[in-house]
Amino acid sequence: MDVTVIEGCSIVTMDPDATEIDDGHVIVGGGRILAIGRGPAPNDAYAVGSRRVDGRGCLLTPGLVNTHHHLYQWATRGLAADDGLFGWLTTSYPIWRHLDEDIVRGAATAALGQLALTGCTTSSDHHYVFPHDGGDVLGATIDAAATIGLRFHATRGSMDLGRSQGGLPPDEVTEDRDVILATSADAVARWHDPSPSSMVQIALAPCSPFSVTGALLRESATLARELGVRLHTHLAETADEEAFCLERFGARPVDYLADLGWVEGDVWFGHGIHLSDADITAFASVGAGVAHCPSSNARLGAGIARLRDLTRAGVPVGLGVDGAASNESSSLVEELRHALLFSRAKDGPEALTVRQALAVATLGGARVLGRADDIGSIEVGKQADLALWRLDALSHHGIDDPVAALVLGSAPPLEALLVGGRLVVEGERLVTADQDELATEAERVTRRLREKSTT
Repeated sequence: MDVTVIEGCSIVTMDPDATEIDDGHVIVGGGRILAIGRGPAPNDAYAVGSRRVDGRGCLLTPGLVNTHHHLYQWATRGLAADDGLFGWLTTSYPIWRHLDEDIVRGAATAALGQLALTGCTTSSDHHYVFPHDGGDVLGATIDAAATIGLRFHATRGSMDLGRSQGGLPPDEVTEDRDVILATSADAVARWHDPSPSSMVQIALAPCSPFSVTGALLRESATLARELGVRLHTHLAETADEEAFCLERFGARPVDYLADLGWVEGDVWFGHGIHLSDADITAFASVGAGVAHCPSSNARLGAGIARLRDLTRAGVPVGLGVDGAASNESSSLVEELRHALLFSRAKDGPEALTVRQALAVATLGGARVLGRADDIGSIEVGKQADLALWRLDALSHHGIDDPVAALVLGSAPPLEALLVGGRLVVEGERLVTADQDELATEAERVTRRLREKSTT
C-alpha cells in the first residue's frame, strides 16, 4: 500500500469536535486517511516507498467541494459581460447549440484543471445542453474529470420547454421528454457508482423552471428515486424567474417545485437567492440543499443569497463556482472569501465567521452532494481528499490565525492537492495533466465553437 505522510503543518479537520492542530501530521494510505496526530509522524509511518510531504508553513484542510458548475462554459468566457441572467442566456444559447463532444471535452478539462489548482477535490457539473448532433457530451465531461483526477458528480441535465412553448431557450437546444428520460436512465446505468470511494456519481438535473416542463420535472423526480440518485436544478436565482413562475404557473418558484415533489432531502438547488422565510424553513425541514454561487450571482447582478439565514436554519449549503461564462476566474478558493464578505455586507459582521465559511466550502458541500460520510472533513477512515495551502509568503505574513489567512487573504499558493490519496497538484502545478497543453486545447475548442456558431 502506497503511504503518504504530510507533517509539520497546521490542520483544520472540520470533524464534529472542530479539532484544530497547530503542528501535526496526517498519514494517508489506500486512498483513505489512516491517522491524524500532533507533532511529527511516528517513525513506523515511513515504510519503504512512502512519500513525505513537508507541510511547514502550510495549512491542511479538507479538499474544497464545488456543488454547482457548467464546465462547457469555459469555451464561452467573457460573453455578455454586462448583462443580467436572461440577457446573458439569450446571447449564449445560440452559441451553445453548436457544442459537441470535442468542444465539451476540451472546455471541461481546462475548467476542472483550474478547479484543482484552486483547492477543489470534488466537483459537480450541471450539463443541460445536448445538441442532436453533438455526440456523447456527458461522457466527455466524465473523461475530463478522470484526466484531471477529481471526484466528480456529473448530472444529466435537460431542457424541453423551448421558446415556441413559452420557455426561454431556443427550440434547437431542447429535447423530447421521452428521450431525456431514457438517456438519463442510461447515464445512471453506465456511470453511477454509489460506493463510499466513488469517483463518479450521476444525478438528474432538469435545467430550470423557465426551460423545462412540469411533466419533465415530475417524471425526472420519479425516475431519480427509482434509480437511487439525487436531483438538481436552478431555483430562485433572479427576480425575473419569480415573475415568470407567477405568470406561467401561478406560484412562486419554491412552491411550484414543491408541488412537483422537488422539495425533498435528495435534492439540491443552484443559487437559491430569492427565498422567503417559509422557503428556508421548508428546505431545513427535509434537508434540501443549496449551492451558493456568490461570484456568479454578483457578476450577473442576481442578488446575494441569504447565507446567514440558511446556515442558521440548518439547510445544507455548499459553494459553487458556477459556469466560467459567468465567473471567469473559476476559483473555488475565491468563493470562500466572497461568500464571507457578501454575507457580512448583507447581514453584518456576525453573519458568518471564517470557520463557518470554510465549513460551507468543505463539509457543507459534502452534505449537499450526499457525501458527508465519505468526504468533507479530515477524519480517520474518510477519503484522503486534502488541500495543503502555503501561508508563509509575503501575502499572508503576520496573520496568526491560519483559517483567517486562508479565507480573508488573497488566494494562497496550493502546495499540494490529494484526491483519494493521489497527488493531483504539487507546488502550484498540475501533476495529472500539462497545463500548457490544457490551455492550448481550450483555445482550440473555443475557436472551433466560435467558427461553428458564425457559419
